[in-house]
Amino acid sequence: MADPTVPILDMRAVSKTYLAKGRPIEALRDANLTVRRGEFVCLLGASGCGKSTLLRIAAGFEAPTAGEALMWGKPIPGPGPSRGMVFQDYGLFPWLTVRDNIGFGPKSQGRPADEVRDTAERYIALVGLQKFADAHPHQLSGGMKQRVAIARVLANEAEVVLMDEPFGALDAMTRERLQDELLDLWARTGLTVLFVTHAIEEAIFLADRVVMMSPGPGRIEAVHGIDLPRRRDVSSPAFNDLRRMLAAQLHSHHAPKAA
Repeated sequence: MADPTVPILDMRAVSKTYLAKGRPIEALRDANLTVRRGEFVCLLGASGCGKSTLLRIAAGFEAPTAGEALMWGKPIPGPGPSRGMVFQDYGLFPWLTVRDNIGFGPKSQGRPADEVRDTAERYIALVGLQKFADAHPHQLSGGMKQRVAIARVLANEAEVVLMDEPFGALDAMTRERLQDELLDLWARTGLTVLFVTHAIEEAIFLADRVVMMSPGPGRIEAVHGIDLPRRRDVSSPAFNDLRRMLAAQLHSHHAPKAA
């Protein structure tokens, strides 16, 4: 059993530099972030501020150039099922049905066929896609595809769900519906979620904490606790006070610097 006093994710002075045409590009500098078990944390910032880079380091897809990326106090060695990634473009296997996409992880781990089937059915029901279990991705709406992507991560028994602007390609109504569904799923399962977005309203609506990132190179500028009752009313004065404050902070990143 993991020590509850240890953060599930702990980024310590994490920096990332890439080489482009032989020249170093600093994408992320000295990022410090802890995420506790069961938290919903949003990384908020404009394009190019290092949000996705930090998420990919947490996933183990990339190693930091400097600093430490830890899970339960131990270095993240690479990708693993304990950290599940959900992308904007779904990442589903087009030749597999909904059932087989969701069961792919457990099957790859060599679990017995009946256990794979039971796991897939459980998560199909959890995301409400029982009528589409035998459908292929091209037969699904964007919202349904994203539900399959989330269920596939959960079927792998992920302890942390890492979401990279997962609703960015969806229309406004589908996006709002999936935000509600994600929060319901989070509340029922006790998931830990690290969620990347550039949408201020989405961050306030979803998160326990909003981590504001600024570009050039990517840095964590501030962390804001969102002390609003759920389900949050986007038209309330308190919600809009937070929106104005975060918008002013975000827009300041693009203000011209004094000569």
